[in-house]
Amino acid sequence: MDKFKARKKYRQLRKKLSEQEILELSVKIANNCLNLDIWQYHNYHIFLSIKNKKEVDTNPIINILTGKNKQIIISKSNFKDYSLTNYILEDDVILELNEFGIPEPKNGNQIETESINVVFIPLLSFDNKGNRVGYGKGFYDRFLNKLSDKSIKIGLSFYPPENSIEGINNDDIKMDYCITPNKIFSFL
Repeated sequence: MDKFKARKKYRQLRKKLSEQEILELSVKIANNCLNLDIWQYHNYHIFLSIKNKKEVDTNPIINILTGKNKQIIISKSNFKDYSLTNYILEDDVILELNEFGIPEPKNGNQIETESINVVFIPLLSFDNKGNRVGYGKGFYDRFLNKLSDKSIKIGLSFYPPENSIEGINNDDIKMDYCITPNKIFSFL
C-alpha cells in the first residue's frame, strides 16, 4: 500500500471511532507503554491530541509521566517552515488550540530538541519495518532528524501495521517502537 492510500484508509477508520472507543483504546496503549524499558530517562516529548482528527488520546500517558515525575515536553507548530518548537509542560503553561485544532503552549520555557530522551509520535499508519505515515507536512520528520541518536522514538496507533508502505522518502525517520492497544511492535 502506498502512503497516500494508507492516509485515506486510516482517516476513514478513525472517523468511525466513538469518543468512548478512543478513550478505551488510548488507555490500553498507555498501559502497554508501561511494558517498555524506557522509564529510566527524564525528558519525554509527547504530542497533544487533535480531537477532531480522532488521534490517540495522550492524556493517559501524560498521567503516567506525571506519576513517574518525568519532565513532559510538548510542541508548538510553525506552519511557515513546518518546524516544531519544544516547551516544558509545567503547571503555569497555558494551552490554546491553533487554527488547525492542535493544542499548543501559549507560554512556557523552551527546551532544546537534543535533550529529549523519548518521543511519543502521532501517526496515521505504520508498517512492519517501522516506517510511519503522518499527515504529510513533515513536521515530525524534521523534528526527529534533530534528536540525539540515542533518543527513543515511539509511535502510537489504534491499528496494527501494514506489511509494507510504499513511497517512503529518505527523509522519513523510522520508529524504534509502535504501541497499539494489543501489542508493542519493536523495530530495533
